[in-house]
Amino acid sequence: MKRSADLPLTIGPVVGVTDHYPARHVDALQSRDRALVAYVLTGVMSVVTDIAGYVLPPHRAIWLPAGTMHEISCRGPVTFNLLQVDPAMPDLPQEARVFDVSLLVRALIQEVLGFDHACDTDGREGQIVRLLLDEISRAPASPLSAPMPRDRRLKRVCDLIIADPADQRDLDALAREAGMGRRTFTRTFRAETGMAFAVWRQQIRLMAALSMLGEGRPITNIACDVGYESPSSFTAMFHRMLGVPPSHYGRGRN
Repeated sequence: MKRSADLPLTIGPVVGVTDHYPARHVDALQSRDRALVAYVLTGVMSVVTDIAGYVLPPHRAIWLPAGTMHEISCRGPVTFNLLQVDPAMPDLPQEARVFDVSLLVRALIQEVLGFDHACDTDGREGQIVRLLLDEISRAPASPLSAPMPRDRRLKRVCDLIIADPADQRDLDALAREAGMGRRTFTRTFRAETGMAFAVWRQQIRLMAALSMLGEGRPITNIACDVGYESPSSFTAMFHRMLGVPPSHYGRGRN
């Protein structure tokens, strides 16, 4: 099994490794010269860029274009596959995105993990890489992300919600926090993020809940900590968004 520390200074167009982060691990804000694919096998990983936040439970992956500033954090231990892709490869996705990993993509990633560091892009290995990158481009985006507004007034409110997902203040109170009228707040927020504030807040709560589940916390406590009045209402939201109950992603129980 290759790990990140084992990579030589010179590597081929695409190289894959398996790595592990311990609980409470943080990779400080950085960028890479290569595009990255991080595919989570166990645990839950959070990724923040300058334009959005993302969360990756098992069997989700993230694509990060080369040069993307990002920070990675893990509440609990995480095992993942990491692919590094030469940005000179043709037709690469230009935006960061989380996607569900299909059985085909999973199999292709496993093939890449077995490549030599200087793989032959003109032969079979090159065909596998091109198919993998095409499948990543075609994969539907997962709802496990939340765009961040650039307006500093809106960002101040967003930072408060991220720090405390259980914050129950209504739009009027949050608009006052931003120094804006309610209509200006809602209109500007949608223009900058592409979604209504209520939808954005639900995304933040879902992402926070997934991170807490990865830490092994009880579902009853998580429901309260992300702003839901009861575990049943939290579970209903979770199932509606992801198609499975929260127990699917963690050890937490009522």
